[in-house]
Amino acid sequence: MGLQCGIVGLPNVGKSTLFNCLSSAKAQAANFPFCTIEPNVGVVSVPDDRLVELEKIDHPAQVVPATVEIVDIAGLVKGASKGEGLGNKFLANIRETDAIIHVLRCFDDENVTHVDGSVNPVRDKEIIDTELQIKDLETIEQRYAKTEKIAKTAKDKDAAKLLEIMDKFKTALEQGRSARTVELDENEKEAAKQLFLLTNKPVLYVCNVDEKSVLTGNAYTEAVKAAVKDENAEILIIAAKTEEEIAEMESYDDRKMFLDDLGLKESGVSRLIRSAYKLLNLETFFTSGPKESKAWTYKKGSLAPQCAGVIHSDFEKGFIKAEVIKMDDYISLGSEAACRDAGKIHIEGKDYVVQDGDIMHFRFNV
Repeated sequence: MGLQCGIVGLPNVGKSTLFNCLSSAKAQAANFPFCTIEPNVGVVSVPDDRLVELEKIDHPAQVVPATVEIVDIAGLVKGASKGEGLGNKFLANIRETDAIIHVLRCFDDENVTHVDGSVNPVRDKEIIDTELQIKDLETIEQRYAKTEKIAKTAKDKDAAKLLEIMDKFKTALEQGRSARTVELDENEKEAAKQLFLLTNKPVLYVCNVDEKSVLTGNAYTEAVKAAVKDENAEILIIAAKTEEEIAEMESYDDRKMFLDDLGLKESGVSRLIRSAYKLLNLETFFTSGPKESKAWTYKKGSLAPQCAGVIHSDFEKGFIKAEVIKMDDYISLGSEAACRDAGKIHIEGKDYVVQDGDIMHFRFNV
């Protein structure tokens, strides 16, 4: 679908280490592939145990997982909004992404220099927030006069509504709050998308900790939680250095033993990939048979014809109906034929909202 998450953070917080770990299939529980589109863009497969179950049942010739694009964005410094350092490139790159993974340093290590001389993840967060907020204020100021003129002279209701939204954003930004903290109804959220505000993008805060803090966190991660409590954001705790060690292990058994010793069910990288997928508001439906078991990505809330179009545009144009099997039924009964015999195949029309995990077969005619 071409949706991207951008990894951002100050220099030396561990974001590039995490990005490099993503590039190693060994960092995950199974052999999921990774490829590079550009020097700083990776396409990472989404770990999904449901594909493993489908493979056991259908024994397909190939298994194709869902993917998500991760962009390693250049480190930001103070003054980026004014072009300092790689500021202009940073802001241009982040504007092109659909969501943000913000890495914060939450560990002490005298051998790893901090760009500001001390470890303070809340301060680091605020540095990046401030730069993005300044840029968003500039965006609103550039749009405001034109929108106001259209609203008054043409009596355009949409322009008037957008003006109200910009006023709400402007107030928040001038108070040092990101646009995502502003409460909007669904119609306002849709209208706000045309502003392309940096601080209105969904965000996942990744607290990079030392190994002993992976399970419980530490004082730094607690400070981050308190700082973001009013944001529509999630927090993930990961030890990048530990992930690097996992990535270097050759065998699955060694990696599993290492994770067991840490009390973890899976690697932080796997959790990060799944969280990025969720952050983009994506879900998965499946097709499965002897030739292929495949995970297809769609936007949450999509209707059956739209999901059919994910496979091929002709499927959407000529959509007739969808045959749907729930994943739990497929796994418990063990085959499509058994689901059919048990009456577990549901026939759905154009108004069906596809659910995460649906196994689907589309009927179409063009």
